[in-house]
Amino acid sequence: MSSPLITAAELAAHLDDPSWVVVDCRFTLTDPAAGPAAYARSHIPGARYANLDEDLARHPAPDEGRHPLPHAADFAARLGAWGVGNDSTVVAYDEASGAIAARLWWLLGWLGHDRRLVLDGGFAAWNAAGLAVESRSPGWRPARFVPRGIADDFVVEAADLPALQAAGGLLVDARTAPRYRGEQEPIDPVAGHVPGAVNRPGSLNAEADGRLRDPAALRRELGELLGGRPPEQLIAMCGSGVTACQLLLALAAAGLNGAKLYAGSWSEWIRDPKRPIAKGPNP
Repeated sequence: MSSPLITAAELAAHLDDPSWVVVDCRFTLTDPAAGPAAYARSHIPGARYANLDEDLARHPAPDEGRHPLPHAADFAARLGAWGVGNDSTVVAYDEASGAIAARLWWLLGWLGHDRRLVLDGGFAAWNAAGLAVESRSPGWRPARFVPRGIADDFVVEAADLPALQAAGGLLVDARTAPRYRGEQEPIDPVAGHVPGAVNRPGSLNAEADGRLRDPAALRRELGELLGGRPPEQLIAMCGSGVTACQLLLALAAAGLNGAKLYAGSWSEWIRDPKRPIAKGPNP
């Protein structure tokens, strides 16, 4: 698939295709009950619900960030329970910006599944198009999903960051600028950023309505951010490795594939008091 995005009209044309699986990823980090409640009120017909805390992550150990990656076998089983097989096309959506849906999109790629898309503009775009919704819980047949290979090279560990940065790697923090600068921290107990990281808030990748910006514009801006590096040298991070996936989605939409994810992100980095912390604006 050339683009990782699909429009509401394009998705509507495939709703009756049994090989397509739609997954609702709406979730609010500061109100975990909001996403499931929104799904119960109204969702795209046939959509399953993916809970960020329970399905797209696992419960963290004391030295891990807030949303560590699920175990590959557990996530493969979850996909099968949703009716996702190896030939399924999976479309993820969230409220608008793709910040949560991109986590599912990334996880699918991590397990080697290429038939993965994000609904551009999310549920807001679906509603704006006046398309059908439902509130009932849909039924579906489970499937068997077998990972085609775990892409460990998609993931960077905290211990690897200093060497990768010293070798020219670009660590990009997708949190808001005030959080990056250490001026405020509404979620994690320590404010600041990883030394050497540069800031590109996720909001810069999307229009006001949540749709990703024009691929040509993203390619130009993200190319400038890379500064001549190949995309493989970019490492995306955020607070817990979730919204950083939207940066990876934007890179893919711009044709800049191969960037990596620091999955533990800031909430993991600060678990070890020996790790240094920086504050202030972009270097």
